[in-house]
Amino acid sequence: MVNDTKVAVVTGAGRGIGRSIALRLAADGFDVAGTWNRNEAAADTTAQLIEQSGRRCRMYRVDAADQAATASFAESVRADFGRADALIHNAGIASRGKFVADTDPAEVIRVVSVHALGAFYLCAALTPLLRVNERSAVVLMSSVATTNPTAGGAPYMMGKAALEALGRTLELEEQKHGIRVNIVAPGLVATEMGDRLANAVAGTEDAASLDAGMPFGRVTRPDDVANLVSFLVSERAAQISGQRIEIHGGRAQVAP
Repeated sequence: MVNDTKVAVVTGAGRGIGRSIALRLAADGFDVAGTWNRNEAAADTTAQLIEQSGRRCRMYRVDAADQAATASFAESVRADFGRADALIHNAGIASRGKFVADTDPAEVIRVVSVHALGAFYLCAALTPLLRVNERSAVVLMSSVATTNPTAGGAPYMMGKAALEALGRTLELEEQKHGIRVNIVAPGLVATEMGDRLANAVAGTEDAASLDAGMPFGRVTRPDDVANLVSFLVSERAAQISGQRIEIHGGRAQVAP
């Protein structure tokens, strides 16, 4: 099919940061191909909000750790949209907060498979479609945890560190094809996952309850991350590639 409208592929677009990214890119004029895995109702809401704004959206159920499912998703994007101009890998899961000595190796495999292998499967499957354009952009969602580690988070930090290595490698490989690759590393964000982290680390009810203690008066919101991604995939960032950008409102650690 022929499609003159740019298309953004956003994984984990059903809720949280992923939904905010999908909505922001739709507002920027992109049609959206999004993925979800566990909450169909939330994914439907994302699609409805985008379509109400006048843009096209399709949501696909994809397990990021499943190579075959990811390859099938890439083919669906090609068939349903005919192109991909921006690729944002946001899908992720948290680890269970145990120390290394107490962590089941299966937990490491579970978390790393989503964050690291999932990013690899996605980039490998969709890079050929991105190469068709004169210019395309990839954003991989990492975490400040790779440079500000906390005890009890080894599987998550291992997965994100591998994702960053993938991003740096992909950036070098795809420069000649006009594909820019950047990494976004949020700190604590006021989402469902952020609420669980804030409760575990700081003993608070939710992430937003930490607003008063933040240098700029509030914890990072999903829209803050979406605004950064919007910039990075736009022509305003035409000369920005191979960068890792942290976004945490001046405090990388969850608790002082």
